[in-house]
Amino acid sequence: MQLSGGQQQRVAIARALAMNTDILLMDEPFGALDPRTRASLQKLLLSLWRSEKGEKKTVVFVTHDVDEAIYLSDRIVIMQPNPGRIYREVLVPFKRPRDRDLLLNTEEYKDFRSKVLETFYNADHEREVAV
Repeated sequence: MQLSGGQQQRVAIARALAMNTDILLMDEPFGALDPRTRASLQKLLLSLWRSEKGEKKTVVFVTHDVDEAIYLSDRIVIMQPNPGRIYREVLVPFKRPRDRDLLLNTEEYKDFRSKVLETFYNADHEREVAV
């Protein structure tokens, strides 16, 4: 029996949560999924993060998707490549719980997204200049 990509990701998340560690490390866990499955797993991750006996786990989530970072995060850490260094930390100003569909259509979201993208591009540009 073969599992789909979404099913494999659900199993991987369940396995990681079953370990009951204080910190959960996730490196591009939804990167290879279709948008519908990705959105479903993002909601699942948030619900599991919130429901853990009232205690929230620390999740370090690596993604190149700015919308995903804003939706899932309280803080976004932007890194410079080669060597990987922290460039900036940006606090996400939106209260929880977040409704992705409502959030994406606000001017506040659009302005914040632009600032995050600008910071991201500045990090890459400064790296190029410094080389």
